[in-house]
Amino acid sequence: MRAQAFDEMGKEPRQAYAALSAWLDETPDSYLQTRRAQAELFFRRIGITFAVYGDAQADERLIPFDIIPRILSAEEWAGLERGLVQRVNALNAFLRDVYGPREIIKAGIIPEELVLRNPQFCLPAIGRTPPHGIYTHVAGIDIVRTGPDKFSVLEDNARTPSGVSYMLENREVMLRLLPELTDRHRIAPVETYPELLLSTLQSVAPPRCRGEPTVAVLTPGFHNSAYYEHSFLADKMGVELVEGSDLLVQGDVLYMRTTDGPQRIDVLYRRVDDAFLDPLVFRPDSALGVPALMSAFATGNLTIANAVGTGIADDKAVYSYMPDIVRFYSGEDAILENVPTWRCREPEALAYVLEHLPELVVKQVDGSGGYGMLIGPHASKGQIAEFAAKLRAHPDGFVAQPTLALSTCPTLVEQGIAPRHVDLRPFVLTGAQGVRIVPGGLTRVALKEGSLVVNSSQGGGTKDTWVLDG
Repeated sequence: MRAQAFDEMGKEPRQAYAALSAWLDETPDSYLQTRRAQAELFFRRIGITFAVYGDAQADERLIPFDIIPRILSAEEWAGLERGLVQRVNALNAFLRDVYGPREIIKAGIIPEELVLRNPQFCLPAIGRTPPHGIYTHVAGIDIVRTGPDKFSVLEDNARTPSGVSYMLENREVMLRLLPELTDRHRIAPVETYPELLLSTLQSVAPPRCRGEPTVAVLTPGFHNSAYYEHSFLADKMGVELVEGSDLLVQGDVLYMRTTDGPQRIDVLYRRVDDAFLDPLVFRPDSALGVPALMSAFATGNLTIANAVGTGIADDKAVYSYMPDIVRFYSGEDAILENVPTWRCREPEALAYVLEHLPELVVKQVDGSGGYGMLIGPHASKGQIAEFAAKLRAHPDGFVAQPTLALSTCPTLVEQGIAPRHVDLRPFVLTGAQGVRIVPGGLTRVALKEGSLVVNSSQGGGTKDTWVLDG
């Protein structure tokens, strides 16, 4: 039987939730439902949508927004922040190492084949350390809570994490629609994120850069599920949003085409996967990237953020070694623990997982978005049998974890206020000036009763995340 989920507000409201609880007690349900409808109208008007590939209605889909905020105390956030800084520093150290001397492999901490034979291990990145040795400039670390003081990392997103536009727009709509609630709290701001992102990107410009670095955001185009975010961030930073067709490389320098002629780009914040970045190096059929882009990087004329090759740190089998990775590079125990994970590539772990499939969550090591996974307690006998066959055929492609009792927060649904399971994605920026994190992040909420799947592609929604300022 699954453990009882931790109620973040509590029947006797915890101190951080005291003012919210009092406001909910005095606020009619009709008022909440009106504000909920207004929030949906706000998001529809500004065009913040999320496409789900294969869905005929993808262009019309909004991520549902819940107007009841998720609240963290200053003390809770301080502990999270320390753990996030430690973890992202370790991720960058790991990436520097595996594309360089590979000391962690020589020390026997992580198996050589797990890294070197991993589909996400990028051969063109070997020996090409990016400026300042930083690989993942923007990381999204997914955090789950299972108790009053128990926060754990569910997965690392070190390649092209998305969702920060929702964090910022969620705060904007709360300030507009519920000023009487926001005024009762001292909420740490998140609106400085675009400014921090721009300064982070500028700080990692190549040493050859002279003057203020020119930054651009590379998008696959408006058909991409996160296109709104690409456009939003470029606009907020005051930089150009470009597609591959807008760019060219001449003399190992990247330029964008403008009405005044080619303009040099020093830092490219790419939201395009490695395989599509440069058709001369990766997929030759890609029309999303730029021929010779990797030459501009290799000769020291361009910083690509996040760096090519960071996908190896997203791998869920590599994730299972993160406590050892943190200890190897920092000499400290991990502040934020991992969720217990069975690596199906190991015979003993595979045998255990096959025996306990109805109790476990099984994930593809390179999966994302809630796809390709089995949630044992909610699966049919047929689905369990199908997954057992997949595991026996390709055990290297899967990991398994216990079915966690994710914490719940009060959430406004059709029937009123009810508890729903949540997770949290803080966004961690790493530049030449160190690691910086805006207080909060994107809280994702499983809107279906009893569901543990918070991904927007699987019907989840979002909440504003409040970190109390003192």
